[in-house]
Amino acid sequence: MNVLKFGGTSVGNAARIKNLTKIIDRKKTQIIVLSAVSGTTNSLVEISKDFSENKKQEGLEKLTKLRAQYDALIDELHEDEQFKQKSTELINRHFSLIEGFSNDLFTIVEEKIVLAQGELMSTGLFFHYLQETGIPARLLSALDFMKIDEENEPVIEHITEKLSPLLEITESPVWFVTQGYICKNAFGDIDNLRRGGSDYSASLIGAAIRSEEVQIWTDIDGMHNNDPRIVSGTKPIANLSFQEAAELAYFGAKILHPQSILPAQKYNIPVRLLNTMEPEKPGTLISANGQQKGAIRAVAAKDGITAIHIQSSRMLMAYGFLRRVFEVFERYKTPIDMITTSEVAVSITIDDVTYLKEIMEDLQSFGSVDIDEGQTIVCVVGDFGRNSHGYVARVLDAVKHLPVQMVSYGGSDFNVSILLETEHKKEVLRSLHARLF
Repeated sequence: MNVLKFGGTSVGNAARIKNLTKIIDRKKTQIIVLSAVSGTTNSLVEISKDFSENKKQEGLEKLTKLRAQYDALIDELHEDEQFKQKSTELINRHFSLIEGFSNDLFTIVEEKIVLAQGELMSTGLFFHYLQETGIPARLLSALDFMKIDEENEPVIEHITEKLSPLLEITESPVWFVTQGYICKNAFGDIDNLRRGGSDYSASLIGAAIRSEEVQIWTDIDGMHNNDPRIVSGTKPIANLSFQEAAELAYFGAKILHPQSILPAQKYNIPVRLLNTMEPEKPGTLISANGQQKGAIRAVAAKDGITAIHIQSSRMLMAYGFLRRVFEVFERYKTPIDMITTSEVAVSITIDDVTYLKEIMEDLQSFGSVDIDEGQTIVCVVGDFGRNSHGYVARVLDAVKHLPVQMVSYGGSDFNVSILLETEHKKEVLRSLHARLF
């Protein structure tokens, strides 16, 4: 059984929702994971912000505007008045629920309930459309099986235990429709896998049922060897290894959620990236056998980086210093992207500045601390194993005319990362593309 995930743009309007029935194979039983309709989650985030700041009227006005979009979508989606009425009643329930929170104390708990409504609405509408067109389908609630623990990590065993009984074997093919992104947490409350989490949902479901393949359908024909929004002449990559894809996703390739590779890699389940706008294109296949020996595969960039530089003579010939530094970031649950060290200095980059002030205060007990904001990590992915040679020189040669702040190499066989000010991002991506491809 395959797991197919369709992103927000793939269900962005009635025509695209209808088009899914032409893309999905009716002769096979499939699990179909949907994101919220394009733009919905952003609107719900804004509405939640208004409610939390006690701006009730502003939030309700945005809710009314969003409701009008769904009314128009339903009108275009259904021809049968019976199903048009069913979908309208569905939307009424969800919008009434959201509106009800405008009168209450609005906390993070209520916000997560509001954000979950996008996926619940998109799957409900798609299920009603399948009923109208006579395609056998069953609607499953991800809240019945998708769970994260107290560390916000998914519980695969729970997903397998709760989902497997819902996937009853049938004589004829059936489509199981469920939501991406949403889940229950360790306390039984509605929660989510963070933005872009529908990819992660699909990968977790694929791992839980040991799927034959996980397909991620977006509006791009596979993962490209550079950012096509900035660099002209990019090309989709036919095959990638799990490790290469994970590096690219984490360091800025927007087509894939960074965490979505790990569950599939653990159970060796191929992941295929495909384009709903051009379904005939082969896309990108991510698998254990996707690595191309002795080659540079792609470039990705991650913005919003802050570099923290710590200088201290106490580092000199001392043990335990780095451990104490890392404990500061652990204390504030802030992940580190890059790290470089010398005898008396260490530089670290982060992309989450929620606790930057507190981190800075704690680090000052070790020595002098400086920060550089507005930085970008550019990651070059390929075969950089110990037997390869010359590739790092090509990377550095391509950026020799730009002020590089940090270089990270050797921590992985699959990437070389460089840190620059974000103002140089376009130039470095284009320069690397010209030099490497």
